[in-house]
Amino acid sequence: MLKNFLHQVGQYCILMRKTFSKADNYKMMFKQVPKEIEKLGTDSIGIILIISVFMGVIMTMQVVLNTENPFLPRYTTGLMLRDTYLLEFSSTIMCLLLAGKVGSNIASEIGSMRVSEQIDAMEIMGVNSANYLILPKICALVVFMPILVIFCVGFGLLGGAGVAQFTDLITMSDYIYGIQYAFIPFYFTYSVIKSIFFGFIIASVSSYYGYFAFGGAIAVGRASTHAVVNSSIIILLADIVLTKIMLT
Repeated sequence: MLKNFLHQVGQYCILMRKTFSKADNYKMMFKQVPKEIEKLGTDSIGIILIISVFMGVIMTMQVVLNTENPFLPRYTTGLMLRDTYLLEFSSTIMCLLLAGKVGSNIASEIGSMRVSEQIDAMEIMGVNSANYLILPKICALVVFMPILVIFCVGFGLLGGAGVAQFTDLITMSDYIYGIQYAFIPFYFTYSVIKSIFFGFIIASVSSYYGYFAFGGAIAVGRASTHAVVNSSIIILLADIVLTKIMLT
């Protein structure tokens, strides 16, 4: 088991070295980045917005209903929702969701190219297939992740505002005051930095499993599963490390 783990780590490092080596054609590579941003980033906005709004609604209701204490100020709800979204939900939880949607997409796309021998054809023609296929995906996710963080936080807080507006659980003034109270700008920076690291993990790990998917259609499905599971595990481990480094 340890031998297999070390083999995969070494294989991943070699692939990343190949990915970040000098491009054969920078013009072609940079043409791919906007396409990957659209496919991996903008196509994910809808699901992120829906989940963010509904989680904002649910979390606001849960906090209000489970913190009915005369010693707790009413604005605590907005404060807890804001910090929860900034510290964890908008980066870690969102990226775990994207690992399932985007990660499986990347692994299956590259894996299908591997089993259909398209990658082998590129190598025969002298094209750096790792650089051409993987680097644009990494660039796209790393660039677009901060934008998804902004959307996630914004619409999550809007979901909470909807509870304040359309129910009598909390007043809008208390909710807005809680969002503004004791705001620490570094929390937003922290969330953006984490999302950049997580975007790199999703793109690179998923590409790795797709790139080495040998064995036909079954191997593509297996690669997608491994990509989602292992990306999620590495994201959680990286979350612990980044939190320790940046918040202590």
